Amino acid sequence: MRVIIIGAGTGKRINVNEKNTPKCLLKINSKSILENQISLLQKNNINDIVVITGPNNEKFDIKNLQYVHDSEHSKHDILGSLMAAKNYICDDILILYSDILFEELILKQILDSKVDIGISVDLDWVKAYDGRTEHPVSEAENVLLDKKFNLVEIRKNIQENDSKIGEFLGIIKLTDIGCTIFKDKFNELKKSHSGVFHTASSLEKAYVTDMIQELIDSKIDVKPILIKGKWCEIDTMQDLKNAEKLISDAFNLLKNECPAKDSVECEWCRLIE
Repeated sequence: MRVIIIGAGTGKRINVNEKNTPKCLLKINSKSILENQISLLQKNNINDIVVITGPNNEKFDIKNLQYVHDSEHSKHDILGSLMAAKNYICDDILILYSDILFEELILKQILDSKVDIGISVDLDWVKAYDGRTEHPVSEAENVLLDKKFNLVEIRKNIQENDSKIGEFLGIIKLTDIGCTIFKDKFNELKKSHSGVFHTASSLEKAYVTDMIQELIDSKIDVKPILIKGKWCEIDTMQDLKNAEKLISDAFNLLKNECPAKDSVECEWCRLIE
């Protein structure tokens, strides 16, 4: 299993005081967001890790990783950054956003899924936005499912009464077949598409979610991987402080020999071991 982490973003809403530090290298207590992700992956015997870098790529100095520098990061958005590592999009892979933290339970649920193209979806997502004033619920990357749990739509701020709406975590799983389908569709679009691309002004400015929507609209089988567990996105200073508290609380439980450590309820403790 290979993991590709997209770390080319500038994090404009969080890097006010550290403009020259990539967002995923900001510290949460003693470890960066990226180091937290890598620790969890390596704990689960995933050591083939590719990190896509953008501005200030010289700041990335974690050993035993493969780095791909997206030298044209200013010309495109996150989809373009992902495709800078197209040579690594093969075999069985996970694609991760670099600004998320998630517990081991979630990782195992995704790894256990048997789909060629799958995206992680949390149906119990709304409560995480309580008090999250700097990144309101309208900014959530929502996923709309039909009654049979088929993917219908993915975009920000979906509001459909009496429908199943989840949130996309920022984790995608592809088999080798899925990788081929994904790259073939992108190459086809590069040759033929012009103008607006789903929620983006162009293919060059597209998000990964725009590409997922294109696959859905093209009748390509994209499956939701429904997860349960603790996770958080770090998009603002408020999110960073919340993540610090979350990990600090988990660490305190761990130090005090949390009696629930071996249960589902305490999986978050394992993230910081």
